[in-house]
Amino acid sequence: MSQTKVSNIESGKLTPALVDVELILDALGAEGALAAEILALARSANTEWQDHWNSRRRGLDKKQNELARLEAVSTEFRYFLLSMITGLLATPEYVRASIADVPGDQSKTIAKKLERQSVLVNPEKRFTFLLTEQAARWPLLPPIEMAMQLDRLVSVSRIPNVRLGVIPLGGHIPERPLNTFTVYDRRLATVETGTGALILRDHRDVSAYREDFQRYEGYAVWGDECRALLAEWA
Repeated sequence: MSQTKVSNIESGKLTPALVDVELILDALGAEGALAAEILALARSANTEWQDHWNSRRRGLDKKQNELARLEAVSTEFRYFLLSMITGLLATPEYVRASIADVPGDQSKTIAKKLERQSVLVNPEKRFTFLLTEQAARWPLLPPIEMAMQLDRLVSVSRIPNVRLGVIPLGGHIPERPLNTFTVYDRRLATVETGTGALILRDHRDVSAYREDFQRYEGYAVWGDECRALLAEWA
């Protein structure tokens, strides 16, 4: 670890990753209960919780701005979609239905969600979307509009820098995915729950979700086979 990095950590300019704290503790010869407590604090510092209620109080359009900034500074994206279609892939009707339970005028949020979709055609970005059959087929919309949504997935799958796959529910899948999650490059993962999202920055957490994603990819169909399946479901 460089002296500059140590100085930035000491001055509070940089939040140390868990591995940085481990290196410092090892260099100092720290061990036992004190070392365990410091490591626990470091993990907490690299984990953020964003609850839905606070996001709604602030305005969901503010959340869209945050996501747009994150997309602007990231290059490689992995989306594992367990139960619903994410905003980057959604039709206007699907976006509107996905936040129908939020009170008030959400027109700004809807507009910003749709505006963010332009990042998909940025050739400097790489996207992999992995949907379960349930995510693709959950009837959030009436049948005709769901057919349009599935057609949207087919269209996005043809963008050169986008990979889109679906995990069919038939057959044997010896995995137990619990959450929708997104991995940005190798530095950050977001994990969705029923009441909010975890923001994970520790390299071990991010690596764990990258490994999960890689395993799930093996159960998916891609390319023409994926498009044929989506067309069949529509």
